[in-house]
Amino acid sequence: MTIASHLQELRKKHETLSAMVEEAQRSPGSDDLQIAEWKKQKLKIKEEITRLSQPH
Repeated sequence: MTIASHLQELRKKHETLSAMVEEAQRSPGSDDLQIAEWKKQKLKIKEEITRLSQPH
C-alpha cells in the first residue's frame, strides 16, 4: 500500500467517524462513552494523517 492510498483510507475512516459522532450527538440517549471512544479514534487517525503528510 502506498502512503497516498493509506492516507486516503485514513481520511475515509476519519470522515466516517465524524459522521457517526455527529449522528450520535443528535440522538437523545446516545452513549457518551461510545462517542468519547470515537472521538479518541478520530484524534489518533488525525495525528497519523498529519505524521504521514509531513515531508521526511
